[in-house]
Amino acid sequence: MNKSRTIRWVLLISAAVLLGYFGWHQFHGPGAATKGEQKSAASARTAAIPVTLAPVVKTDFPVYLNGLGTVQGFNTVLVRTRVDGQIDKIAFKEGQLVNKGDLLVEIDPRPYQATLDQAKAKKAQDEANLANANLDLQRYTKLGEFATRQQTDTQRSTVAQLTAQIAADDAAIFNAQTQLDYSQVKSPISGVAGLRQVDIGNIVNASTQTGIVTIAQIEPIAVIFTAPEDQLPYISEAQAKQPLKVIALTTDGKKTLSEGTLAVVNNQVDTSSGTIRLKAVFDNKDHALWPGQSVSTRLLVTTLKDATVVPDDAVQRGTDGLYAFSVNSGNKAELRRIKVSRSIDGRSVVDEGLAPGERVIVAGQYKVQPGSTVATTVANSEAAPAKAD
Repeated sequence: MNKSRTIRWVLLISAAVLLGYFGWHQFHGPGAATKGEQKSAASARTAAIPVTLAPVVKTDFPVYLNGLGTVQGFNTVLVRTRVDGQIDKIAFKEGQLVNKGDLLVEIDPRPYQATLDQAKAKKAQDEANLANANLDLQRYTKLGEFATRQQTDTQRSTVAQLTAQIAADDAAIFNAQTQLDYSQVKSPISGVAGLRQVDIGNIVNASTQTGIVTIAQIEPIAVIFTAPEDQLPYISEAQAKQPLKVIALTTDGKKTLSEGTLAVVNNQVDTSSGTIRLKAVFDNKDHALWPGQSVSTRLLVTTLKDATVVPDDAVQRGTDGLYAFSVNSGNKAELRRIKVSRSIDGRSVVDEGLAPGERVIVAGQYKVQPGSTVATTVANSEAAPAKAD
C-alpha cells in the first residue's frame, strides 16, 4: 500500500514539473524569439535601400563617329639616283630627321665633271670662231663694192651658224651641270629617313627600281580611316559648315595621341565593305603618330546643344523598353520610362522621361522597387564632357 502511494506521488510530481516547463517556454521560450525575428524582418523590409545617385544635367553633348585608321606619311618618297656611278659618301643616318635639300648620298662626280669641262671648252672654241667670223663680216662690209654680194651673204650665214652653235654649247653645258648636280642625291622633302638600301662602294644606276632610302614626311602627318556609308550625308553636311575635328587614339582607346582635322572625303564608296575612306591631317609636332601605326579615330560630327544627359549606368532595360529610377525629395524611388537617342563614353542623351536637376540611381537598382525608400550616396559624376584619354 505504501509502495503504491509512493508511485502516485512520483507521477504527480513529474507531471507538475512537465507542466511548469511547457508553461515557461510558452511565454519565454522559442515562441517568443520567433515573434521578435518576425518583427525584425518586417523592420528590415521597410529599411532604406542603399543606392548611388547621379544628377541629370543639361549640357552640350559631342557626337563622335568611332573608327579605325592607319597613319601615313603626309608625303612619302623613295629616293632613287638619276645618274649611274659608284657611291663615294653616305651623308645621313637611318632614322634621322632630314630637311629638304640635305645631302643624302654622293656618287663619284668625276665623269660628269669631265663632261662639263668638255662642254665649256667646246663653247670657248665656238666663241673664238664666232669672233673671227664677225671680223671677216666687218671686212667684207667695209669693202663695199669691192666684195661680192655672195661673199658677204656667206659670211653673214657663217656668223649665224656659229651663234647657234654657241646656244647649243650653252645647252650642253647646262645638261652636263645638271648631271653633275645629280651626282649629289639630296632629300626632296623634309621627313624621317628610313633604312638605307645601299652602302658606300655600291654601284647604282638610274634604271634600277631599288631606291637608296625612303623619306616619310611626319610634320604634318595623315591618318586614313573609314566610316559607314550611311554616315556620309551627315559628314558632308557638317564639313560644309566648318572643318571637322578628328582625334587619334591608341587602339585600345585609352590614350589620346593627337588632334587634327578632316581633310579629304574619298570620291567613291567601297561597295564591297559599304564604307567611305576619309583622310585627316595632324600637325604631329610631338611625333606621337608614326607612319604605319594603327590608331582608333573619333570624328566629331556635331555637338548637341543643351542636351539632357545621364550616366549610362542609370539606363536599365526591361521588357517594355528602357527605364530609369529617379529619386524624389522624400528619397522615394520612381520608375521612369525613357527614350535614349545617343550613348557615347558612358553618357546617354535622354529625349523623354527625365528632366535636368533630377536625381537618378546609377548603382543598387536590383533591390529597388517603385516606391522604395533609398539611402543615397552621390556618385562622382556630373555627366561631364567625354574624355578620350
